[in-house]
Amino acid sequence: MISYITRRVLWIIPVLFAVSVITFFLMHAVPGGPWDSEKRLPVAVQTRLNAQYGLDKPVYEQYIQWAGGFLQGDLGPSYRFKDRTVNDIVADGIWTTVQLGIMAFLLSVVVGIPLGIFAALGHNRAPDYIATSISIVGIATPVFVIAIMLIVFFSVQLGWFPTGGWKGPQYWVLPTIALAGFPIAIIARYTRASMLEVTRKDYIRTAQSKGVRDQAVVSRHMIRNALIPVVTILGPTLAFLVTGSFIIERIFGIPGIGQFYITSIATRDYSLLMAMTMLYAFAVAFLNVVVDVLYAYIDPRIRYS
Repeated sequence: MISYITRRVLWIIPVLFAVSVITFFLMHAVPGGPWDSEKRLPVAVQTRLNAQYGLDKPVYEQYIQWAGGFLQGDLGPSYRFKDRTVNDIVADGIWTTVQLGIMAFLLSVVVGIPLGIFAALGHNRAPDYIATSISIVGIATPVFVIAIMLIVFFSVQLGWFPTGGWKGPQYWVLPTIALAGFPIAIIARYTRASMLEVTRKDYIRTAQSKGVRDQAVVSRHMIRNALIPVVTILGPTLAFLVTGSFIIERIFGIPGIGQFYITSIATRDYSLLMAMTMLYAFAVAFLNVVVDVLYAYIDPRIRYS
């Protein structure tokens, strides 16, 4: 197991390298640059800025320079936020984004998995119809609609929670629920489908024929085996949540890093865009390793060598 984990962790390095190369060269291939704006800068000013930031060099030299700084922990300067480096921007907002993502993930798991089990155990009956309807609504409703509805009902009409900010627990409730809406629906759907597949297995019918109590069949046999496909989507889901949601952070005025991902694309802020992309790529790659390791604990039949 240790050797397998070591190999998988080492494989993250070439994955990040490939992501960085593809992103860097595609980013520079797109027309436009960081100095484009409604009021076009004089050519002499653009030339001076390109020389100052090394953008006048060939793209491969720019990549080597960026990669050297990245390996030393230097994410580079921001072309739009000139009074702050990319390190400053990431350091200021990453823990807020991670906190929001983890809370939304925990809520998604705590609600989504039981909802899927509830639907599967009541297949083609009222529990299934209720849970499926909730899942469909969660999948079909855009996240910004959920956020606005929560603000209108719980903040404006009832006055229970503030409309924005990130100053304490009561500020965390609505953003967490809004961000968790779609993952709850997806996890519930996967759990329901996996549970229904497990119920048709021979070992479930054998256990039932032996007189094993229904509660024991569900908890010891059905749920544990049904969780394997569900765990597969939990890794990418957590990676998506902890790397930030631009929409939720913008609506609720949360000082995280999610908003900078879209901003960096629109403004051609190359260093900031590379930092956001690498953070997301690392989160996805690392959490996929975690998911693979969890397989062995969920299902004893799985062994890695």
